[in-house]
Amino acid sequence: MKLAYSLVDWQALAPGLHGGEAWQDWAQKGFAIDPTEAMAKPQFLPMMTARRLSGGSRAAVECGLALLARQQADAIVFTSRHGELERNLRILHTLADHQSMSPTDFAMSVHNSAVGSLTIAAKAPLVSTSIAAGIDSFQQGLIEVSALHQAGYQQVLLVDFDGIVPDYYLPWLAEQRVNFSYAVALLLRAGEQLHCTGRTGRTGGEEEAETRLPQSLRFLQQWLAASPTFSLAGERLTWHWERNHG
Repeated sequence: MKLAYSLVDWQALAPGLHGGEAWQDWAQKGFAIDPTEAMAKPQFLPMMTARRLSGGSRAAVECGLALLARQQADAIVFTSRHGELERNLRILHTLADHQSMSPTDFAMSVHNSAVGSLTIAAKAPLVSTSIAAGIDSFQQGLIEVSALHQAGYQQVLLVDFDGIVPDYYLPWLAEQRVNFSYAVALLLRAGEQLHCTGRTGRTGGEEEAETRLPQSLRFLQQWLAASPTFSLAGERLTWHWERNHG
C-alpha cells in the first residue's frame, strides 16, 4: 500500500500545548506532555456548545473550527479510538443505579457526535465521516482521506482525537501509555509532499518508541521536527513515511 499527501495546514491541542510556537518547541525538545497542565480555553467554539462536549470532543471541534476559519475544506474525517467513552460509562452507571438519564449525555453519546458538532458550529454542511479502528484509527483515517481524494474532494480535514480514558477501563488497556485529552487536525490534499508505504510487521524499537504517543501526535511531532523519514507502528502494519523537501 502506497499513499501520498500534501499537508496544507494543521492545528493541535493538548494539555499545556497551544499555538504553533509551543508545539514546535515540544517537537524539537521531545519532552513528555504533562496531563496535569491545563487545556487552552476555546477561541472559536461557542460557549454553549463547549459545555455540551467532552474534553476530547471539545479539543477536536475547536481545532477543526480554527482550521476552517482560515482554510477551505471539501470533506471532513474524524478519527477516535475511544470516542465518548467517559460519557458512555456515565450512562451505564446511571442505568445501573436506576436513575434518570441526562438528555445531553444521551444525545452526545454516539461516536459521530463530535464531527456533527463541528459541522453545526461551522455552519458547514460538508460530507463527513467518523472512524473508530482501535490504535490504528488515525492510520485508517488517512486511508479514508485518500478515498475522498479519489472521489474528487480536493482538501480533506482529518481530525484525530481522544479524551481521558476512565480508570474503570485501564486494566483492559495495557498499551494505553498516555491518558489525556488531545486533538490533531490536518488539512490534506493529494500530492507528493509526504509518501507513505505500509508494510506488515514491526521492530521492537519501533513499537517502544511509538506506543508512547497516539499515532497522530507522533506524526505531528515528526513533521514539526522536519524528520526526512519516520515510521508509525500500528497493530498490523508499520507505516513508513518519506518527506519530500523539494
